[in-house]
Amino acid sequence: MERVDVAIVGGGPAGACAAERAAAHGAETVLFEQGVPREDRDELGPDSTDAAGMLDYWIDIMDFDHREIPDDVIHQELDATEFVGPSSRLELSTTGIDADYPRFGYTFHRARMDDWLHERASDAGADLRVGTGVKSLETDLRAASPKGPTHTLTLSDGAQLEAQYVVLADGPQRRITLEALDQFTPPGRSVSDHLSPPEANHIAYQEYREFPPELFEEDRLKFWWGYMPGETAYPWMFPNDGTVARVGLTMPIGMDLEDVPNPGAYALLEPTDDQLPSGAEYIRRLLEREYGDEYDVEEDIPIVEDRGKSKGTETYPISSTRPIDSPVGANIAVAGGAMGTTSAFHEGGYHVAVRTGKIAGRLAATDSLESYNDVWKRAIGDEIVRNVAFADIVADYEPDDWDRAFEIVTDMQGSGDENAILERTYSAGIGATKLLTAYKKRKFGYRDGRYVQLTEDEYFY
Repeated sequence: MERVDVAIVGGGPAGACAAERAAAHGAETVLFEQGVPREDRDELGPDSTDAAGMLDYWIDIMDFDHREIPDDVIHQELDATEFVGPSSRLELSTTGIDADYPRFGYTFHRARMDDWLHERASDAGADLRVGTGVKSLETDLRAASPKGPTHTLTLSDGAQLEAQYVVLADGPQRRITLEALDQFTPPGRSVSDHLSPPEANHIAYQEYREFPPELFEEDRLKFWWGYMPGETAYPWMFPNDGTVARVGLTMPIGMDLEDVPNPGAYALLEPTDDQLPSGAEYIRRLLEREYGDEYDVEEDIPIVEDRGKSKGTETYPISSTRPIDSPVGANIAVAGGAMGTTSAFHEGGYHVAVRTGKIAGRLAATDSLESYNDVWKRAIGDEIVRNVAFADIVADYEPDDWDRAFEIVTDMQGSGDENAILERTYSAGIGATKLLTAYKKRKFGYRDGRYVQLTEDEYFY
């Protein structure tokens, strides 16, 4: 049987970065990625579907110098984000967090970014096996190895491989992660209870649309809040290359119209609806609402069919839950979306996937995996706390709540940074005070890693 030091399941940003770091630290490393086709990629690659926006400080979280990222990865430099409520608007021109990148952020070509990470891993000496998936993982807790438990991976072609350490980076679908980790948890506290994809994920849908030049906003991200029902459900628009933009949305999986107490309050629902619209119908309604008075949407803002996964459209799951610790005592680390690090508030997860993958790969290669849960919390804990606190605050928001929140934040902005907002709390009124108090209270509740929903000491070996 083939034997390696580190085996990595999944070739997205977490897996590729784990492979690069493990190989760079001298470990014999193999990465398995089943691979998917895309209209804009010649060969199989990771499931590179994402709205793909990068904020300034996220680059620092990834632990990259922004100057080393290839130019052809970046689509548009950004100066702001615009939040559109049912009757209000809010523009943010700063994240309020110190960063080396000189502008608000950028949009990027997700497949090219993933391919660049694969190149780095290959150049470091990792064996990347794209097109080969993993069917199952069995752990021998009583292995004779002086380094502790070992693992047997059964591959999609029937072959088997033994690894000393495993990094699970199979994304929000968690095809291998759930079963692999459930063997270390008691009934009622299984990983599946926390991260089962239908309950722990949102579904996202996006279309690549060609806009008339006069409509294309190249320097900003745009989000519509309070337009569709569901916890953290919203449409977005991200500028791409030329005048192509990705228009998409996220929404909970399995939500029904009967679950919506006041459907008439949502701009993208219609009185004749007998069920919630599909992603494509939501996008059509949004574009008609924004531009239909002056433009024929299908003629003037057409889908660009040579992009994305399938004729200019993409559908994909996004993890929308709080993270879990890894069973490091079994020589296993979970990284990226598989562990639930993607924000439940804004569904941005690329930066934390990269960083957790780098940490997992380095620690596995240096026989230091026992410290993984502590190290990733130090690296991305502040980001996780911000996101889960905001997700809690807006969980039950309805359209009017979004309008009030945007009006409050507009009054609070001041010079735009976080300290200025805090200093202007009093002058912005009681609403600002309540909003900031709620945020601080939730952040305090998640201190010392309490945002983790399945802790390391709950695994048994």
